[in-house]
Amino acid sequence: MKFLLAVGLLLAAPAAAWAQGTPTPNRLDGSGVPATAAPLSRGPVSVGETEVDILGSYYQQNGDHSAVEGGIGTQHLTDASPTIVLNVPLDSVTRLSANVGFDYYASASTDRIDQVLSSPSAQDVRLHADFGLARLLADKLTTVGVGAGVSKEYDYLSFNLVGSYARTSRDGNRQFSATGQVYLDRVTLILPAELRPGGPGDKKYGSDNRQSFNLSLVYAQVLSKRLQVAVSAEPVAQRGLLSTPFQRVYFFNSNPALGAPGALGTAKAEVLPRLRYKYPVGLRLTYYATDLVQLRGFYRFYNDNFGIRAHTFELETPVKVTPFFTLYPFYRYHTQTAADYFAPYLAHSIADEFYTSDYDLAAFSAQKLGLGFRYAPLYGLSRFKVPFGNRVAKFKSLDLRYGHYWQTTGLTANVVSVDLGFVMP
Repeated sequence: MKFLLAVGLLLAAPAAAWAQGTPTPNRLDGSGVPATAAPLSRGPVSVGETEVDILGSYYQQNGDHSAVEGGIGTQHLTDASPTIVLNVPLDSVTRLSANVGFDYYASASTDRIDQVLSSPSAQDVRLHADFGLARLLADKLTTVGVGAGVSKEYDYLSFNLVGSYARTSRDGNRQFSATGQVYLDRVTLILPAELRPGGPGDKKYGSDNRQSFNLSLVYAQVLSKRLQVAVSAEPVAQRGLLSTPFQRVYFFNSNPALGAPGALGTAKAEVLPRLRYKYPVGLRLTYYATDLVQLRGFYRFYNDNFGIRAHTFELETPVKVTPFFTLYPFYRYHTQTAADYFAPYLAHSIADEFYTSDYDLAAFSAQKLGLGFRYAPLYGLSRFKVPFGNRVAKFKSLDLRYGHYWQTTGLTANVVSVDLGFVMP
């Protein structure tokens, strides 16, 4: 469904690759399960039709393992994320895409950077904009694309560049795609208040850099009239600052300069290696059980040089209740081992070279369960004149999705997402 692919496939970049380059909160949708391939057959495309999708989501989580407070404390977070996605035909073979939006979040966890409630870090806005250009070559089988984007938050500035290549077989039954993406990030070194060289009021933070290099290789094959398969590999290399400066770590042992173990003054800022490699591979199956029911299965194996190994399974079963109304229940299961550098509150030694108490790097299992629906009448939900160009737009589809997520660490989350789809001639 377009709603599931709109963000992750924009500019032909995988969702997982986008997540690697920016220090965003743990999210429910797209939290590591990439949309490895679009369907091989998308159906006819109206050359002169501009597609506009207005996306929005509201995310809320709770837990008691805040990395800002060294593995203890509230993880309460709310996030509202409106986004506009445009797909504009420039001619019969060239299309321009744009994804512009922002995230407004309020976090009780980052509120404790200064150990003062309602501090400036309690809430913030992340702005993002991505643009891409795709062109179908003369052979009508090959599509190439380029893109660029920017993202800005209070503690980082990120630029990305992307290039993509896709080739479909003459019979339309096979497709190979390759996408490369580079993120160049500038991170502000905001330390916990008590660890700043000039005292809690010191605002001379300094900065550091991070680069992420992502590659996505996908091969998709139609095996029969009812079965499609896609295999993917999405290696990632990161270098530079990979730790979060304002995340504290508390040690079970100490020295006179740090004070008593567990006291506020004994904290240090998280330290992780400055080089990381990730090696995820995935398998996606789409089975058309009947004309009304599909089965979409996904498996991913993940491995990295931090010591994390993970398995992810996902199943979605779209059911066409009427020709224009589809329900799609979904379920996801994820399990992972802990990073070599993770330990909970008061479990690290001051002799450790690297240390973190961020539970995103802990060993845990997680599940996600939810339901979505799509309503797309043949002639749209309504038509209206736009205030420019004397054009008539069609409100063609409505998608609504709810998911509930929970971890064995105690973290729980809920998210509601909506997609309003429009087309203009």
